[in-house]
Amino acid sequence: MPESSGYGQFCPVSMASEILCSRWTIVLLREMLCGSTRFNDLRRGLARMSPTLLSKRLKELELAGVIRSVPTPSGASEYKLTEAGEDLRPIILGIGNWGQRWVESRLSLRNLDPTLLMWDMRRNLSTDPLPPRRCTIQFLYPELATTHRNYWLVVESGGVDLCYTDPGFEIDLLVTSSLRTMTSIWMGLARLDAEVRAGHVQLEGDPAIRRAMQHWLKLSTFAPVERRVA
Repeated sequence: MPESSGYGQFCPVSMASEILCSRWTIVLLREMLCGSTRFNDLRRGLARMSPTLLSKRLKELELAGVIRSVPTPSGASEYKLTEAGEDLRPIILGIGNWGQRWVESRLSLRNLDPTLLMWDMRRNLSTDPLPPRRCTIQFLYPELATTHRNYWLVVESGGVDLCYTDPGFEIDLLVTSSLRTMTSIWMGLARLDAEVRAGHVQLEGDPAIRRAMQHWLKLSTFAPVERRVA
């Protein structure tokens, strides 16, 4: 980092801030701590971050010794956290816990992002409560533009794939909701059963998958944190 852009203090807080507090760095580390290692997967979790800036931040973190680039047999690279990077886990989770506890929910729900929501759902989805066959679950957000209102989670052989176009499989469950409602459920600000009873979430399809939705959907890592604001 150029000297002119730093804090110029010997304090460990300021020196760590020079590495961690540039724009997008913390959320990039969040993605890596959640298991994303490939460039394209990181992009899916950081859809609003430009590829150029993502490359720049990865190089900066590598130079700082926080991550390392590992070549794969295909010629691509995977990005792995070093010991220093793994040591950031309680810090990054602590920031998320603080945000869940203290940031007012209207601010939390101000920047709704269906792609990020569905990517997080795919990552946390539990396959155990689902039937031992291919299951296709469609999420429909009617208020969004046509190109952003449909998403499909395809569960097969213990893996979960997120599709942005119709995969062509029979739909086992159709979940219709506003993006705000589903985000509120995911963040632990609302309960799925209450939103279904209120008619804010409609579930159509396999009764067993429908009944087990709260068990396979899981929630955000930060949803269990007790909120201290209204």
